[in-house]
Amino acid sequence: MNTPLAEVLDGQHAADLRKAARALLKEPLLLSRGRDADEFRLVRRHASELREWFDRNTGWALQVDAETARLRKSPGTSTDPTHPAREATRAGAPFTRRRYVLLCLALAALERGESQIALGRLADQVVLDAADPHLAAAGIQFTLDRRDERLDLAAVVRLLLALGVLRRVAGDEEAYVSGSGDVLYDVERRVLAGLLAARRGPSTVQADTFEGRIAELVAETALDSDELRFRAMRRTLTRRLLDDPVLYYDELGDAELGYLTRQRGFLTARITELTGLVPEVRAEGIAMVDPDDDLTDLRMPEQGTYGHITLLLAEHLAAADGPVTTGELADRVRELAAEHGGFWAKSAREPGMEDELVDQAVARLAALGLAARTAEGVAARPALARYAVGTTVVIEPTTARMPAQRKAGTP
Repeated sequence: MNTPLAEVLDGQHAADLRKAARALLKEPLLLSRGRDADEFRLVRRHASELREWFDRNTGWALQVDAETARLRKSPGTSTDPTHPAREATRAGAPFTRRRYVLLCLALAALERGESQIALGRLADQVVLDAADPHLAAAGIQFTLDRRDERLDLAAVVRLLLALGVLRRVAGDEEAYVSGSGDVLYDVERRVLAGLLAARRGPSTVQADTFEGRIAELVAETALDSDELRFRAMRRTLTRRLLDDPVLYYDELGDAELGYLTRQRGFLTARITELTGLVPEVRAEGIAMVDPDDDLTDLRMPEQGTYGHITLLLAEHLAAADGPVTTGELADRVRELAAEHGGFWAKSAREPGMEDELVDQAVARLAALGLAARTAEGVAARPALARYAVGTTVVIEPTTARMPAQRKAGTP
């Protein structure tokens, strides 16, 4: 029987809407040109539906114009340090404190600058702004005379290139780092203006501590009624289900846990309908699993030396009775190197690399909600149990003959 045309069109509409939503969750800033052009067109076509869904369920504002689509995401919790900005390279090294400061100073300079800027001119402006007494009092100082400082600025610029804030016109960052040349960029002011995702202007924040300032930037409006409080909890929980690898019940307050217990089916069904993520509900919490393995910045397991080491340490932690110190994990890496080192990169087998390998593995496990650093060491979280290796069971082959199966049509 032929499928009615209306049903086919509804199915195509739902598939396109899901693809657009997933594109925004993966890249909250999409440009009309470049690698995300197709996804941008889908988002623009379904902008009104997406805007309504994200506003109602997460409180994230979606802004779409002829050139950009920006989903202004704010985290479910502002205290999670496991998803830093990373280099726009294959290595993807996390940003250091110095690079974060350089990024903020560069953005401030670009905001005040012209439609084109040279990297050397940007560096001069950053050095000038870094001389502010408040920054100096915080121990922040840049001259950009040293190679390591220029490398940090180049890493910041490459991130801005990846985001679409800058477009390279001529030159190369390596020439600037080596001191043999300069680079010229176009500044995409519309993209630059959409980078900040905050509910209030930073100049209006009054808190003294870093944590307090972050909390004020993303704070909801005054929650002076039950309806507003329930809406805030729904939004926070939906954000965490979308963004966090695992939402553990023990991380929630009593009110949030009670709301999630009552509304779990509704919340997870809404997410599944829009994104295709599938809820995995356990006694300790909920994970929204992606069957397409696409909506994640970290994978487990992962190919390569570091992925292999992380998986082996995950098995070790899952089998432990309690927290394991980093020293014990380093000893375990040495044991694993003797057994598996022939398959690892040469650098991972060098003496003294164990501590760095452990730090990388633990950082990945913590970011995926599989382990946590404690005062006693590294402790497994409940979701790590899926990587535990059970007792091997050997099944002896049977000697009994299986009855012959008849072919169709034979007696």
